[in-house]
Amino acid sequence: RRHPDRDAQFRYISDLAKRYLAAADPVISIDTKKKEKIGLYARDGAEWRPKGDPRRVRDHDFPDPGGGKAIPYGVYDVGDDSGFVSVGTDHDTAAFAAESVRRWWQAIGRDRYPRAARLLVTCDAGGSNGYRTRAWKAELARLAAETGLEITCCHFPPGTSKWNKIEHRLFSQITLNWRGRPLTSHDVVVNTIAATTTSTGLTVTAVLDENSYPAGTKIPDDQMRDIEDRALTRHGFHGGWNYTLRPAPAAPPAPPAAPGPDPAALHDLAAIAGLTSHDLDTLAAAITTGWHARLEAELDAARRGPRRRAPGGGRRRKLTLPGHILVTILHDACGGRRRR
Repeated sequence: RRHPDRDAQFRYISDLAKRYLAAADPVISIDTKKKEKIGLYARDGAEWRPKGDPRRVRDHDFPDPGGGKAIPYGVYDVGDDSGFVSVGTDHDTAAFAAESVRRWWQAIGRDRYPRAARLLVTCDAGGSNGYRTRAWKAELARLAAETGLEITCCHFPPGTSKWNKIEHRLFSQITLNWRGRPLTSHDVVVNTIAATTTSTGLTVTAVLDENSYPAGTKIPDDQMRDIEDRALTRHGFHGGWNYTLRPAPAAPPAPPAAPGPDPAALHDLAAIAGLTSHDLDTLAAAITTGWHARLEAELDAARRGPRRRAPGGGRRRKLTLPGHILVTILHDACGGRRRR
C-alpha cells in the first residue's frame, strides 16, 4: 500500500545525494539481483549462433545438485556510472551484503575517492539490507569502524525498490547481456557480468565470492543497544529509514569537575596556622610519596588485591593532600575541639 511519506522520502534521498555528489563524496545504490541456477537452463530472449548449431538446454528448471546457484549482489556508483557485482554461492545475508560493499571499497572505492570521509548508501526496504534487519546495521557499523567512513544509509519506502538506480542502470543491462545464454558455470556468470557495457559509458567489475554466509544470524538486544548508543544516529526525518553509522564511538560526556577548596581560602588558613603557601606545598611534596604508598598498601590489604578502576572512575576527593595537612594542623592548633 502506498506510504503517505513516499514522495517525501524520495525527495529526502535525492537532496542528500545531490549534496554528497557536490562534495565529491561517493553515493552508491545497492541491491541483490535475482538468484540464478547454474546449468543448462533455458533463458528468455535469443542470441546469435552458427546456423544449424542451436544450444540444447533443459526444458524444466529443476535444481541441479552439481550446478549450484549464483547470487549477484550489486554496487552501483551513481557519480561514476560504474558497477561492481559480487557473485555469491551460499546465502543472501546481511553479512554477504556488507562484504560486497567492503569489496567494492577495497577494490575500487578508496582509490576513486581518496579524500572521502563519508559514504551514502541507498537501498530498498527489505531483504538482506532491509531497514528492519538488525544484522545489516551491525555489519554496517563494523564496516564503518574498519574503513573510517561515516556511512549514511537511506532506504526507499516499502514497495518502491524498482526506483533504486541500480535496478535500471545496472541490473537491467546485465539481464540484456544474459538474454538467451545459458549460465553453465560461475565463471560464465562473472565474465558475462564484467562484459556488460552501455553506449553512455557504463563499466562493470565482477568477482566471485565463495565464502560461507550462514543464515539466521541473530543480534541480541544488548548488542543492538550498544550499537545504538555508540555508533548509530537516526535522522530526524523517518529515523527508521534514514540513519548514520559513525566510524568511532561517540565521546562520553566529560565527568563533572571534582569540587575542591578555594586556593585563596587555603592561603588564608595557612597564614592562620603560621605557614606560607610555599611551606605548605613543600611539606605536602615531602610526604606525598610515602603517604600514597601507605594508603595504597592499606587499600590493597582490605580488598585482597590491587585496585581495578575504570578510566575516570573512582571516588573524587574533596580535599587535596595539602588541604588535608592544613586541616590537621588547624585541628591540632585548636586543641582537637570542634567549633560550631
